[in-house]
Amino acid sequence: MKIGIIGAGNIGGNLTRRLTALGHDVSVANSRGPETLEDLARETGATPVRAEEAARGAQVVVVTVPLKAVPDLPAGLLDGAAEGVAVIDTNNYYPQQRDGRIAAIEDEGLTESRWTERHLGHPVIKAFNGTYAQDILDRGRPAGDPERMALPVAGDDEDAKRTVRDLIGELGFDTVDAGGIDDSWRQQPGTPVYTLRAGTEAVLKALAEASPERPADFRG
Repeated sequence: MKIGIIGAGNIGGNLTRRLTALGHDVSVANSRGPETLEDLARETGATPVRAEEAARGAQVVVVTVPLKAVPDLPAGLLDGAAEGVAVIDTNNYYPQQRDGRIAAIEDEGLTESRWTERHLGHPVIKAFNGTYAQDILDRGRPAGDPERMALPVAGDDEDAKRTVRDLIGELGFDTVDAGGIDDSWRQQPGTPVYTLRAGTEAVLKALAEASPERPADFRG
């Protein structure tokens, strides 16, 4: 598939490494310009581009930037994407640590991904937000392996969710359907499933045990 990755930090960089190794055609962008991505491009064979070009022709787009940076992404970011593009949101809201207070999340009760979706103007699939970046490189396992981890995936577009779950399966992880974007609070920071390294049954249990009340450490 043609995949655009917007954000080349720990998650974005390691997804670039794994997805190119699997044979996907990856374009990668960051906020500082393609010239700053030459080392990653040489390492992986990915194409460094400007953020406004990353989604061009892409069947999957990964948005993996700090949440506070989402409103600063170029307008029309997804205009040139393939029809039916699946947009993966890996972001988390860290009001005290990084992002500052976002009123729509705090006061209106929007999930982090619903807020992101509104800014992008396109449905998103929430995935990888509670995954350690190094695990993307190191913890993939073949299907059926007893040590294969499962990742929660939330989203309203069932076709896009299926595309994302299949892609995660290629990376060596099982997936659990965590519901729609309004249910994605179950995998936000501070919940039992966040950063959980476990299989399907444990992930299902953790999702069921989540509380809708945002923990104090993750409130602005």
